[in-house]
Amino acid sequence: MSMVASIRENTAAPVHDARILTGGGTTAVIVLDGSAYTLRITRAGKLILTK
Repeated sequence: MSMVASIRENTAAPVHDARILTGGGTTAVIVLDGSAYTLRITRAGKLILTK
């Protein structure tokens, strides 16, 4: 069982894989109420969300 599948079984919240959100790259744009946010995966494997 994958890590994502395991987490999905143990939480009621939606679960999204950051690598899929970024299309295999390092950044994705997420829009909330007309504002764009950038999700970035760092070289150290951390996530940063900026407006």
